[in-house]
Amino acid sequence: MKLFLIVLTLLLISLTKPLIAQSFDTEMISAELYTNTIQRTGKLDYKRTLSLSFKSAGYLALLSVDEGEAFDQGQLLAALDVTELKENKNSYYAQLTQAKRDVKRISGLLDEKLASERDMDTAITQVETIRAAYQVAYYNLEKAQIYAPFSGVVLARNTELGELQSPGQEALKVAKLDWVVKVALTGQEISQVYLGQNVRVSISHMGIVDGTVSKIPALANSGDNLFTIEVLLPEMNITSAMIAGQLAGVSIAFESDKFVYRLPIAALVAVDDDGKAIVIAQSPESSDFKQYRFSVLQLDNDYVYLQANRNDEALKVVTKGWQNYSLARP
Repeated sequence: MKLFLIVLTLLLISLTKPLIAQSFDTEMISAELYTNTIQRTGKLDYKRTLSLSFKSAGYLALLSVDEGEAFDQGQLLAALDVTELKENKNSYYAQLTQAKRDVKRISGLLDEKLASERDMDTAITQVETIRAAYQVAYYNLEKAQIYAPFSGVVLARNTELGELQSPGQEALKVAKLDWVVKVALTGQEISQVYLGQNVRVSISHMGIVDGTVSKIPALANSGDNLFTIEVLLPEMNITSAMIAGQLAGVSIAFESDKFVYRLPIAALVAVDDDGKAIVIAQSPESSDFKQYRFSVLQLDNDYVYLQANRNDEALKVVTKGWQNYSLARP
């Protein structure tokens, strides 16, 4: 009885071993141009922000906008009390008028030999000095008003009416209504992106819109070594649903001039010490399967991209169940 059971067991093993050897899937994989899609999440932001301030000191007399309000290009946004600036300009104008009279008077004295060339040079220098001071005073008076350099929105208001303004102190922070999505890419991904490239952007409450790559940095961020690109969005008629910092999905499709074998990730057996991918494929010379090693160009969640050449033959690769095949081999 024991002998019968042993013989029966050996018979079952011999019958099931070929079945194990056949329990794997294969697929013909041809060399193809490397194409892929970069899927990332970025953040909405304004393409351009600007800090507005006064050149001269003075008390704030007019403020026509507040935080969150939109404005048009050329609109007067804020102005100082210009009483002191006007008086300063008028003072220099009066001095300039008098200096010109002195030049005319000394010219007459010079004709009568009652003045010297040195007196004339001094008078002319005085005119030019006062004229320069007058032009500065006139310029400061003009810069006592802040006009909108573009149509946009106020991001921050840092002053109040009647408050004394210092030169260079930020009064308003504004943004132009051009939206971008800022996306961080790796060094390998940034090499696949170019200026003007079309990009698909998914924004909550707005669906999918087309964008273009408008900025590619030359240096990586010092903190994470990633490259933050900007994707410019088309002009939006409705901007109330868009908020700076809002998340947006970005899809960048690209192709290269490199050829690869695109294998399902399940076909990857292992990676050797040299970083090469190990797969099981059928030898072109025979029907036998054996291990092959390829340099890896890219790896994602679904596929492994193995480096190939344009004229490389198609491979019959074990894409699923290679563990069973390797166990079945003698």
